[in-house]
Amino acid sequence: MEGAPLDTAVFTTEAAGRLDKLLADAFPELSRSRLQQVVRAGGVSVDGVVVAAPSTKVKAGARITLQIPEAEPARPEARAIPLDIIYEDDALIVINKAAGMVVHPAAGHHDDTLVNALLAHCGDSLSGIGGVRRPGIVHRLDKDTSGVMVVAKTDQAHQALSAQFADHGRSGPLRRAYLALAWGAPPLPRFTIRKALARSAHNREKIVVVGEDRGREAITHVSTLKSWTTQTRHAREPVATLLRCELETGRTHQIRVHLASQGHPLLGDALYGSGFMSRAAKLTPAARDALEQLGRQALHAEMLGFAHPLTATPMRFEAPPPEDLQRLLRALDEPGA
Repeated sequence: MEGAPLDTAVFTTEAAGRLDKLLADAFPELSRSRLQQVVRAGGVSVDGVVVAAPSTKVKAGARITLQIPEAEPARPEARAIPLDIIYEDDALIVINKAAGMVVHPAAGHHDDTLVNALLAHCGDSLSGIGGVRRPGIVHRLDKDTSGVMVVAKTDQAHQALSAQFADHGRSGPLRRAYLALAWGAPPLPRFTIRKALARSAHNREKIVVVGEDRGREAITHVSTLKSWTTQTRHAREPVATLLRCELETGRTHQIRVHLASQGHPLLGDALYGSGFMSRAAKLTPAARDALEQLGRQALHAEMLGFAHPLTATPMRFEAPPPEDLQRLLRALDEPGA
């Protein structure tokens, strides 16, 4: 196995079953595929005997020893991928990230990420800043969220920008605003969502609202920009609302989860708005077609403000919504919407 063991665990099985299934039940924080890799690499023994087949049947009461090797971080390769650069100097680069672009290498995305593009654009100067796999990255946007991002080009800039994001703008000029197109219409034109968030124990891809003692503080300030209604048999009914969401904290999926928890998930959000897919029937044919072409959550990082990491000069950058989101907004404005 490559790398020194990161951790060793020993446990006794209470029931019989496949080795990989027993390991997955005992270590829910590790994926079953990862555990299968460890087994095949010789990292698991049953009653003192190394077992290399994940499907091995294990008897109840067996003593299993698991050694998790420390992962060797893969060094991303530079790849010439076009970037929409809003601003750049010797310390940082501000980009308008396209929807569909993953920020840093992950499973299924090893050479088509923002990091790969940045390494090609900035050269060796970016390597290692903030870590091998995430050079220069101080914050991120979801794969299918478009908009403004800042990336550090030096260690000094990385440390200063990271400190601003960690402080959430409480003592500095950090500001983050998003455009979000949500189903329905919130009852108030302005409101704040304060709900702690944590990763779901049942679906590792999802973030869920939890009690304050179980999750991380998350605060989103929301204001209504525009609403659309449709005529029903008895009255006009709200269909969708364009919201401006300002983050006081920046948790994973924060806006998507917070709005869904209020009963207003984002249009196109298959992960948090699956129960609202039938709402598309209330849209005009043009709007339904535009939503289908969007094919992602209707979320765009419109504005980012921060202090320059070297000069402390306040900086503010904006990016208009991309064409796919603008097309949906235009379709909603058409007569009959």
